[in-house]
Amino acid sequence: MFVDFFYILYLFNQKGMRKIEYGILKFKELERDTSRKIIHLDMDAFYASVEIRENPSLVGKPVIIGRHPRESGGRGVVATASYEARKYGVHSAMSSKEALELCPEGIFVSANFSLYREVSQEIHEIFRRYTDLYQPLSLDEAYLDVTQNKKNIESSTFIARSIQQAIFKELKLTSSAGVSYNKFLAKIASDYKKPAGLTYVSANRAHDFIMKLSISDFPGVGEKTLEKMHEQNIYTGKDLYGKTELELVENFGKLGHSLFRRVRGIDNSPVEAEREPKSIGKERTFQENITRDEEALKFLSYISTEVFKATKKKEMHGKTVVLKVRYSDFTTYTRRKTMLNYIENEKELYNSVYSLWQEIDRVEEGIRLLGVTMTSLDPIDYENIPLDF
Repeated sequence: MFVDFFYILYLFNQKGMRKIEYGILKFKELERDTSRKIIHLDMDAFYASVEIRENPSLVGKPVIIGRHPRESGGRGVVATASYEARKYGVHSAMSSKEALELCPEGIFVSANFSLYREVSQEIHEIFRRYTDLYQPLSLDEAYLDVTQNKKNIESSTFIARSIQQAIFKELKLTSSAGVSYNKFLAKIASDYKKPAGLTYVSANRAHDFIMKLSISDFPGVGEKTLEKMHEQNIYTGKDLYGKTELELVENFGKLGHSLFRRVRGIDNSPVEAEREPKSIGKERTFQENITRDEEALKFLSYISTEVFKATKKKEMHGKTVVLKVRYSDFTTYTRRKTMLNYIENEKELYNSVYSLWQEIDRVEEGIRLLGVTMTSLDPIDYENIPLDF
């Protein structure tokens, strides 16, 4: 929607003032799009929680992800910390040396990013059951647009809770979710009731919710900006709301435009999904552990077919096959195999999966999860042409 402003332009010269132009300017009026249903999902102390899951002896202890200062010569920073460690004031980006001083009993664990990326992909698989329109911000958080979703569920809060429950049931990890009509509010809401919280901010409730926010909750307000805000007696959303857009731009530059809109609940930026998949895979967590070889192979044959169909549907093909096996004690193994040429059919894919299965077959221990992924993807019109020398 646009609003009209009538203007008259005057020019001063030696003979005085004379009118030289007049007309109507059109300015775009601020619009608050409340039609979308956005979820921001944030894993709780993600790296620390994964390490605790892998090593149950760490449960209830102050776990700090980062190298111990004695091993790093006092260098290094904290990647994240368990909630038990946070009670001592330990937080991400803090030096490991300072973390040890605050929490002498802290248990330092070196980060295992390959494991965290793997678990992140498992979380994304759960997202894809509901929508392909999700935007990862990091390994442990993402926006999801569920306005139209695969399960045709009307309630966005129901979807958020379902995703949280699936992550906990299948991966033994907790997450927090914020739900609202835009990304700004959803992200703030996800941090409102950590850990394992769910907060919904409706369009009607948005103004009251924003007015009570600390100014440090607004995106872009770092330490220096916060200091300048406090100098101007801006401490809360309500204080910010009282400032004009001109005042905010004069004092904070481009950030002023954004702050003026955010404090009015306006953020019309879309959720931007990755355009081309880096990998395509499917997996299943079984209600009862698989203990027989033929059961496992039957499922692997089925899931290989599904993965191949999915890559064809995306008009992609790949060279690398990844097999994932999780046992009843939650130990997880992955094996991968890269072909010289692109995989041409379902049988070729399954044969690769079967050869990987032979490397790690310990079915008698009880298998909780099986997964097959194809990666090293390219568009299907991109081919390797073998040359006969």
